[in-house]
Amino acid sequence: MMITSKELAQAVSKRRTFAIISHPDAGKTTITEQLLLFGGVVREAGTVKGRGSSNFAKSDWMEIEQKRGISVTSSVMQFDYDGKRINILDTPGHEDFSEDTYRTLMAVDSAVMVIDGAKGIEPQTRKLFQICKMRGIPIFTFINKFDRDAREPLDLMNEIEETLGIETYPMDWPIGMGRQFLGVYDRFNKRVALTHPADPDQPYLPLGDDGMVAGDNPIAGEGEWQDTLDGIELIEMAGTEFDEAKIAAGDQTPVFFGSALTNFGVKTFLETYLKFAPAPSPHKQDDGTAVEPLAPEFSGFVFKIQANMNPKHRDRIAFVRICSGEFIRGMDVTLERTGKPLRLSNVTEFMANTRENVETAVAGDIIGLYDTGNFQIGDSIYTGKQAVKFEKLPQFTPELFVRVSAKNVMKQKSFHKGITQLVQEGAVQLYQSYTTNDYILGAVGQLQFEVFKFRMQNEYNSEVIMEPLGSKTARWIDLEQLDPKMASSRNMLVKDRNGDPLFLFENQFAENWFKQKYPDVKLTAKL
Repeated sequence: MMITSKELAQAVSKRRTFAIISHPDAGKTTITEQLLLFGGVVREAGTVKGRGSSNFAKSDWMEIEQKRGISVTSSVMQFDYDGKRINILDTPGHEDFSEDTYRTLMAVDSAVMVIDGAKGIEPQTRKLFQICKMRGIPIFTFINKFDRDAREPLDLMNEIEETLGIETYPMDWPIGMGRQFLGVYDRFNKRVALTHPADPDQPYLPLGDDGMVAGDNPIAGEGEWQDTLDGIELIEMAGTEFDEAKIAAGDQTPVFFGSALTNFGVKTFLETYLKFAPAPSPHKQDDGTAVEPLAPEFSGFVFKIQANMNPKHRDRIAFVRICSGEFIRGMDVTLERTGKPLRLSNVTEFMANTRENVETAVAGDIIGLYDTGNFQIGDSIYTGKQAVKFEKLPQFTPELFVRVSAKNVMKQKSFHKGITQLVQEGAVQLYQSYTTNDYILGAVGQLQFEVFKFRMQNEYNSEVIMEPLGSKTARWIDLEQLDPKMASSRNMLVKDRNGDPLFLFENQFAENWFKQKYPDVKLTAKL
């Protein structure tokens, strides 16, 4: 039974869908664990550093993630907290998997940027921030690891503003750092939170109108407390004004300090974030118009495909961001790319690697469709007579290439199945030699090949041989202009998954030489 427009509006208003972004090792996955703890989803927060135990991060469900202590794929987690339905998308921090993260950022309404307090802004943080800024996504910042030696808070704030070009507004301020990390001065909630309160049931000291602790202050005699008061006085005088409109536009970032590992400051962040994080927003179509979340007809797009989330069942899940209306289990939708109808009867919602069948969901939610090969990344699905086609998701042209073959020729079936399913996830691109049909893989970074090889062996029981072809520049050519004799040792001729021809040039010199020899031939960098 469909809900009324009023019920839909109420449900959508409770949704908060955000991605957590950071440079590797900034503590992003640990923060995710703590948020799940508050949501009652896990009883005990794990850490990816604990490789000696089975207590791995819930969001790092893939075996290679657990062995290497890194995130290499985005995962989705959902829970309720304080009257809100929260969808967290934990993204890979490693730059070799930026494409997965970039696509994930198309499916969220805000982002949480995690920064290492000792390292500050790192290259990957800058890249991901720029994508958020380009889309106008509101950004909330958590400066982590203040239980260790960190940089001065003012230096970190200045770096964020100068490097990223966004205003900062510290919602709280650290009291000391490292072993002398005593707590935070919570400007927004007008209280002091202590890392080691005398009474665990009373972790907060209220602040009076003068900004001082009202009543006994156990850290009043500490030098760290005086330093904090000096810092607060400075940012009150010279800092920016809190501006909710700027936050919504992605021009000002609220900043929080804490330690995810010791679970200090994360709850304060979550509670405050929920006060200002946006509900689901309109999504652009490729014609420039936008689909409103409260539109009555259902629509959504596939931003990720993942094979073997359950290795026992060899399943394949298409992750869909719902952009409008209500999903009802068993409903019929149209797949825009083919125009064909599909029935969505086997649908799931996520808690990392665990999931439950979902009966209904609304705009802002992330659902998983069990896929038998119908979907591709970027597909739009919708109900109603008016076709919906959302804007194209970002894709990277590969830079590194390898020739791949099965080590055991008797296992060609599992080899072909593994390649077919894994390349559909979008992390690696598949090509074939134009004349011999040899398989060639292209990727942005070397780690993608390592993950591919690991998963082929562990998920498909197919050992593969990879012959490095080095760095190449991919350029497509119109089939009508193609003469196979144009190929040489410096420009390998291959075809992509759609059968379209392209050359892999070994360097810029080779590409320039080709253009001079064939001036009428048009080369493009399209995907």
